[in-house]
Amino acid sequence: MGHTRAAVLAVVLAVAVLGLATDGQAQLQNGFYTGKCRGNDVEAVVQGIVKARFTQDSAIVAHLLRLLFHECGVNGCDGGLLIDGTGTEKTAKPNQSVKGYDLIATIKTELEKRCPGVVSCSDIEVLATRDAVTASTGRRYTVRTGRRDSRRSVATDVNLPGPDDTVPKAAAFFRNLGLSSDDMVVLLGAHTVGVTHCSMIKRSRLYSYGGKAGATDPSMDPNTAATYKKYPCPDTASSDNTILYLDDRSSASKVDNSFYKMLQLRRGVLAVDQNLYNDSSTKWMVDRLANTDHFSWLFPQALVKLGEVKVLTGTQGEVRRVCSKFN
Repeated sequence: MGHTRAAVLAVVLAVAVLGLATDGQAQLQNGFYTGKCRGNDVEAVVQGIVKARFTQDSAIVAHLLRLLFHECGVNGCDGGLLIDGTGTEKTAKPNQSVKGYDLIATIKTELEKRCPGVVSCSDIEVLATRDAVTASTGRRYTVRTGRRDSRRSVATDVNLPGPDDTVPKAAAFFRNLGLSSDDMVVLLGAHTVGVTHCSMIKRSRLYSYGGKAGATDPSMDPNTAATYKKYPCPDTASSDNTILYLDDRSSASKVDNSFYKMLQLRRGVLAVDQNLYNDSSTKWMVDRLANTDHFSWLFPQALVKLGEVKVLTGTQGEVRRVCSKFN
């Protein structure tokens, strides 16, 4: 009897914990829109539009990966980033350089023609990112759908990791999203197709590391630092907006593991990236991703987890008619 009661209690506790962890996620499902769009295959419509854009502009992969991270990293994957207007998430400083909104709007317009008020903007963000990554890698992965769009979008909610964050600081941010430090290392691999500007590293890494005039970050490969100082990031204001690729130039438009090989060579551009190799708690994971093909399947898995952070489902929120404004 005692054993039975203990077993029942254990199951009840387990269910309670699972319920807490996956309340919104539990209502997401594969093929949520099957049979709900007047005979149209919603995922095929999204894929067609994304594929066409990718053919014209492969940078869309980086744009959508960044958009999804900035979306899901603030109040979850709820479409809050897409709202126009003063004081919205879109206007916060880290989001002012986010791109890809036009593609989300194009997809939404097409789906509204086919089945008005059915497909949420937050699902479109997740589906479009999946299709862009698939277009780059050739490997399709499954994402669950059924998200709803929030009625909140406030700039002061935006608190995303910075380019100079330490591993503990960045890991705390990911932990708050329900993601592990391994997930963090894998998701930062999105920088394999990313770019930044000289202004992001000039003070912090090249010319006044640690606040010391003339000091260079010792964790940056000296030849790489010397090259950056000469070109493209000389210590003049005119170089601030010069673009830097976060991965090896030859691989900068491919979603692959070469980003981690750059970190092994101490050639990471942003401190937050290079810190993954400098910190013993994450170095082994960088080595694993650099030295195996595990990134090819771990990255889609991590994107699926990111896309299910704090989602709204069921009757929560709304399904927007236009992604940039509340109904």
